[in-house]
Amino acid sequence: MRVIDALPVLRNACNKPFRELFIGHPEDLKTNKGNVGQLLLLYAGLKLNSDNTDFIDGELKTNKANTDSTPKETMFITQIAKNIDLYVGHESIPFENTKLYEKIRNIIYLPVVKNSDNAGDWYFTKVIQVNLDDKIETYKKLKDDYESICLGLKAHINHKDGLIHTTNGPNYLQIRSKDSKPYHPIYSTQYGRYLSNKNHAFYFKKSFMLDAVNEVI
Repeated sequence: MRVIDALPVLRNACNKPFRELFIGHPEDLKTNKGNVGQLLLLYAGLKLNSDNTDFIDGELKTNKANTDSTPKETMFITQIAKNIDLYVGHESIPFENTKLYEKIRNIIYLPVVKNSDNAGDWYFTKVIQVNLDDKIETYKKLKDDYESICLGLKAHINHKDGLIHTTNGPNYLQIRSKDSKPYHPIYSTQYGRYLSNKNHAFYFKKSFMLDAVNEVI
């Protein structure tokens, strides 16, 4: 499925309480917040799989937000363990060749309001799309972030304690830990050792969603 085919369905999902949108599931959503995204994928007509992107030409995300759609938290993008040596090798893989770029090239996300203790009251506010093919300045900022983060990771490995740590780009991206017990340390073939005691992931900082909501990007 392409993004353009799903947009009308996703817009129809907005401003409806989850008790109506996802009948029979609200209690599940309180115990596993990842279910919100999975149920939205199914609602849009997509299958749950391990493909790098949800659509043929884009990625679907949800993000906890205020009633005005502004973000309450950062947004998870993708974990880095499988591709660590592409980022911290002698020459990092170019941004446009990464799985990260493929994943964020055409982002569609729905801010979700969770102000109630009852998950049946939760709702999506709107559909927001950021397509880097149409946003050259945003693409440049994200590329700058990626390159800055790769340099930061290498600095941690080679000049600090030998382990990777939270690393922020100057604009919209960051890498930080994302894992649960039992932890999954990151092993580097390039360095022949572990570079962390748990998995890490790329995230959008709140500034990305805020600028998207305000149509700055």
